[in-house]
Amino acid sequence: MAVDTQTVEKLAELARIAISEETIDEVGNRLGEVLQLVDQLQAVSTEGVAPMAHPLDEIQVLRADEITESNRREEFLALAPQSEGGLYLVPKVID
Repeated sequence: MAVDTQTVEKLAELARIAISEETIDEVGNRLGEVLQLVDQLQAVSTEGVAPMAHPLDEIQVLRADEITESNRREEFLALAPQSEGGLYLVPKVID
């Protein structure tokens, strides 16, 4: 199942990618192969299969949420070219 030229051109436009005239047929064929694979996957019966978040039985080890750095806010504010009310002032970059 190849994807037609108009569809490939529309997809390229929506994705904002350039596809040359010479590769449109190849891209259409590849997209067709992807769609066939999706059809195969949708045809598989998943009846009785429990949904899972991850295929491996892994446990994520989390570190303790502890503050390890000292508060150096005043030091850093003193280094800023401009600050006001505890905030850094920066030049306007967008008009």
